[in-house]
Amino acid sequence: MCNVAAVVQDPPDELADWVPRPLAQAEQSTVLLTLDGLGWNQLQQRRSLAPTITSVLEGGPVSTVAPSTTSTALTSIVSGMPPGEHGVIGYRMAIEGHVLNVLRWSTPDGDARRSMPPGGFQRYEPFGGQRPPVVTKAEFAQTGFTDAHLGGARFVGYRTMGTLVSEVDRLVRGGEPFVYAYYEGIDKVAHEYGLGEHYDSELRWVDHLVADLLGVLPAGTVLAITADHGQVDVGERLVELDPGIRPHLSMQSGEGRFRWLHARPGRGAQLLEAAEAHADTGWIVPRDQMIDEGWFGPRVRDEVRARLGDVALVAREPVAYMDPADSGPYHLIGRHGSLTEDEMLVPFLAATV
Repeated sequence: MCNVAAVVQDPPDELADWVPRPLAQAEQSTVLLTLDGLGWNQLQQRRSLAPTITSVLEGGPVSTVAPSTTSTALTSIVSGMPPGEHGVIGYRMAIEGHVLNVLRWSTPDGDARRSMPPGGFQRYEPFGGQRPPVVTKAEFAQTGFTDAHLGGARFVGYRTMGTLVSEVDRLVRGGEPFVYAYYEGIDKVAHEYGLGEHYDSELRWVDHLVADLLGVLPAGTVLAITADHGQVDVGERLVELDPGIRPHLSMQSGEGRFRWLHARPGRGAQLLEAAEAHADTGWIVPRDQMIDEGWFGPRVRDEVRARLGDVALVAREPVAYMDPADSGPYHLIGRHGSLTEDEMLVPFLAATV
């Protein structure tokens, strides 16, 4: 996952078996479209709803990063670095005693763009500093997360699926060798409605989007698609923390399927023992074990390590671990963040126009 954008921008002479073959033959422009929330398993279960994606494009599944969440995976896609290096280690991160919501760039005290400037939050320039155009929703132009993971790129805003297609086509015909585009609809629908009829309808529209791009882009252009994570339909299967955890807990960060527990001073061992109450639904893993096992890449920088909790509850079953401070405008039915195949496997596909 970390090397997807790098491979698309500069395809190697000899491809690894996970790289779609059309990328090796690219002679003109290449477009990388990231479809937020489109998991490989969900796509394979609905092949008939996405005939262009599943039949016209070549390639297969690749693994995303841990945690399998938007902020972490998108930063890895555009930087080419694992989470332990770039430091966007989740959607809600502990920073000097505060929990930063990365997508809103806020803490419980409000907007955090002054107290935690996003421009210097992670050290890696997107796309190796080559500054390609980035086609994404116009509303994202001024967000903290955009500044944190896309700072320095040339922002091109779109309003609808149709204008996404128009902007990508305009840029390619204008001579851009590489264009990055992002569409978030599948993730939004899965979160609010789960993996039922609304999800199916959105997937049909996304397949039309891909077909439209293939229909308008100049001959010889390579269109590649990938995603940041898949989805699990959790529904109402919400798990409250066992009461035995509370005496040892200072705060929580992370998200429902990758919940970080932060210990009170001197209570790390007790917290780990108490968290085993949830071993029937998830993996209970101490921070140091995760680092040693390479969950976040081969190296975790010290400043990134400080953003991790002491113990992680990583959902194995289709459940979410609840934190009253982790709330939004609606109840989340579809979720992600954990290491199950439904969440970790994403498509990496390509076709030559």
